[in-house]
This record gives sequence, C-alpha cells and structure tokens, in this order.
Amino acid sequence: MQFVDPNLSRRLDGWYARAIGMDMPIVTYGHAGPAVLLYPTAAADYLENERFFLVKAVEPLLMAGRLRLFSIDSINQHGWMDRDLPVSLQARRQAAYSQYVEDDVVPYIRHVCGNPSERILTTGASFGGFHAANQFFRRPDLFRGVIGMSAFYDLSRGYFKGYSDDNCYRNNPAWFLPDASGDHLARLQHDSQIVLASGQGAYEAPDSSRRMSAILDAKGIPHWLDMWGPDVNHDWPWWRIMLPYFLERLGY
Repeated sequence: MQFVDPNLSRRLDGWYARAIGMDMPIVTYGHAGPAVLLYPTAAADYLENERFFLVKAVEPLLMAGRLRLFSIDSINQHGWMDRDLPVSLQARRQAAYSQYVEDDVVPYIRHVCGNPSERILTTGASFGGFHAANQFFRRPDLFRGVIGMSAFYDLSRGYFKGYSDDNCYRNNPAWFLPDASGDHLARLQHDSQIVLASGQGAYEAPDSSRRMSAILDAKGIPHWLDMWGPDVNHDWPWWRIMLPYFLERLGY
C-alpha cells in the first residue's frame, strides 16, 4: 500500500542517541519550507503518522514546498507506558528524551533546512500532543509554536502517582509554565504560535486543553483554544482534518 505520493521527497535517517542510549530513526518529508516536528501517539514509532495517513493529509503543503515535516520515534514504551518502572526512572527517561530532541533532533533539522537558527513548530495528537507541547514550552528559543491535538498537558494526573522531582517538574508544562519569567516568558508572549485543539466526543479530554488555556491566560500568553463538537472523537480521521486546517491558518 502507498501511504504517500511516490513523488513526495521522503528521506529516512537516524543515529545513536547518546542521551537515551539507543538508535533513534527520523523521517523527513518535503523539499522546502519551514520545519514541523511531528510526534507519534502513545508508544508508536516514527512511521505511525505515515501509516495512519496523517502525512497524506498535509501532502499538498509538502508537495508545494510550504513546509518540511520531520517525524521521530516515541520512547514511551520505555517510560510512561511501562507501568512496572518506578516514576523516578520514567521521569529520568522523559528528561533524556527531551534532551535528545533539543541536542540531536534540532541541529539535524536545522542542517536539513539549511538554517542554523530555524525555530521549529511542534505537533502531535494524544500523547504525541503532550510531547509536542512539553518540548515547545520548555524551549521556545528552539521552537516557534505548537499545535496540540486531543492532547493533555499535565502528567501528574495519570502518571506521577504523587511523586515529584526535578525531572517531573521540568517536563510537565502544567507545573513549570506558571513559573515562566524573563526572556522565556517574553518569547511565549510575543513570538510564538500556540493551538490547543480538542474534540468533545468519545475518549476525548477537552478539560485538559481548557486547563492549559487557563494557565496560559494567567501568564498573558496568547493562544488559540479550539473546542470541536461532541461528534469529534479521539481518533485519526479527525486529526487528519485538524492538522492541515491549523497549519493553513498559521500561515503554512
């Protein structure tokens, strides 16, 4: 089965990621345009978004050179999705994953784009939306914005089990964003694009987006909270509609 147009520029790459101690693949779609980093859902791999036709949904933008899309592996199966691990180790692996993206993936994307100062838009659905938001809100100097689709923004509600340490704090937007200040806060307030989108149908958690919106409002951070209807479920057909819709409206 063809998941993307055979004429679409598509490149597989990868390397040993020292921060997390494993080989990590990456796929690039498109030949030109600003960079978008796409995360998989849950414990999936870097090609999941292609197999579920999310890449196909933005193919017209890719073919037109309006953006270049990068997709990476999740390591959730070695972290938050492995319930046998202590939370301290799960949090340590999350911190290592964030470091891998910041220290390895960002320079790679900048090299491919030929722009050493490229700021990258992040996006993803469900758990991928959490990672996209966490990465952006941690480092708005590296990332220009986020499109969170059917995402959650507070790991303490389902994963921390009452535990807390520095790795938890620094990788949980609901915890660290209220303390944002200085240049970090100014970048979020004046030079970022933030979309929080959720359906209100089966398996969606719209209150997660509402709570994050309230945190952003309290910090004076402009954003777009977009609540879709009760017919919009937590599933791929809707994310295939959401992603091109928001990319177009952000100017891609």
